[in-house]
Amino acid sequence: MKLTVVGGGSTYTPELIDGFARLRDVLPVTELVLTDPATDRLDLIGPLSRRIFARMGHPGRITTTTDLDAAVEGADAVLLQLRVGGQAARLQDETWPLECGCVGQETTGAGGLAKALRTVPVVLDIADRVRRTNPDAWIIDFTNPVGIVTRALLREGHKALGLCNVAIGLQRKFAALLNVAPSQVHLDHVGLNHLTWETAVHVDGEDVLPRLLSDHGGTIAADLRLPLPLLTTLGVVPSYYLRYFYAHDEVVAEMRTKPSRAAEVARMEKELLTLYADPALDEKPALLAKRGGAYYSEAAVDLAAALLRDAGSQHQVVNTLNNGTLPFLPDDAVIEVPAAVTTKGAAPLPVQRLDPLLTGLMANVTAYEDLALEAALHGGRDRVFRALLAHPLIGQYAYADRLTDDLIAHNREHLTWA
Repeated sequence: MKLTVVGGGSTYTPELIDGFARLRDVLPVTELVLTDPATDRLDLIGPLSRRIFARMGHPGRITTTTDLDAAVEGADAVLLQLRVGGQAARLQDETWPLECGCVGQETTGAGGLAKALRTVPVVLDIADRVRRTNPDAWIIDFTNPVGIVTRALLREGHKALGLCNVAIGLQRKFAALLNVAPSQVHLDHVGLNHLTWETAVHVDGEDVLPRLLSDHGGTIAADLRLPLPLLTTLGVVPSYYLRYFYAHDEVVAEMRTKPSRAAEVARMEKELLTLYADPALDEKPALLAKRGGAYYSEAAVDLAAALLRDAGSQHQVVNTLNNGTLPFLPDDAVIEVPAAVTTKGAAPLPVQRLDPLLTGLMANVTAYEDLALEAALHGGRDRVFRALLAHPLIGQYAYADRLTDDLIAHNREHLTWA
């Protein structure tokens, strides 16, 4: 079994390697290819990855290359974890929207649109190369914004699913609070990527969400940085990304006074790369846990195992086509819900009727994502403006007008039409 990681030079990669090594019985990879244009990073992460495999007794072969076509040839699955423009572009995404009093974030709002415009054309080019060399390969996308990127892939007919670590992170957190094994916890997780809610938490067939909120609501609220009375009123657990919507002005005020997340990550990456250069290092360092992406290696292995060999968990939270699952959204919208995943793909499980408070915001953001994808595919100032005007965190024409010009100015080198 051959897997290819596009963006293999990411500092995240040792987390993924660790998951492949620990879960080799679930996903018996024989060849793993790391591809990235950054040879300096590959020269560090490739040897470290091989040392991790060796220490954990994994017999698979790990290779590195800058040749994308060679990397994806014959691959059974291709994992996408790239960042067009690197941390420098992320820093811009988190900065210039604040000048309008809007959230600066790499996956939502104006910054999220900028990332989508940079990313979608690159991902589609990669997917076309995969299809030319191996049309049966699955594409698993971790690249943000996952919902828009996955929608672009599916619109072009690629065999693709999107994956996020929010659901598995909450599953593990709830399991710890309830003192049960994670495998006993099953979430009714619903929404769009980075716009999700847990509407039920099942343990042995019982919905324990009310008990979770009554017994551990303070802990959950503190983790989300949202007030407990809000969670009590909602009766659901929102993802931490909902704070950008539910506490927008509070978040903007914080962002204006604190170092950006991009700056923190850049410092962390510099330290991680220094650690990776140590020839004695043969495991993922503890610092990597602070980089983000907790448990994503386990989610990735589980998903790949289901897609390639009908193994792993029976039900998994993925990003896939709506196709009537949420009747208030278009069929071609990409939603994030539990699904039955097999070698044939993902079949979303039924979703109970949802509160209008959730459906209204989902419908609004879905409309934005549709306009964002049109801007990413076809370019043009008017398309960018329309997407920004539609976004619930922007909405006002004066802000959308200024942010359109700022977005184009800060991303011109990545926009062929600009």
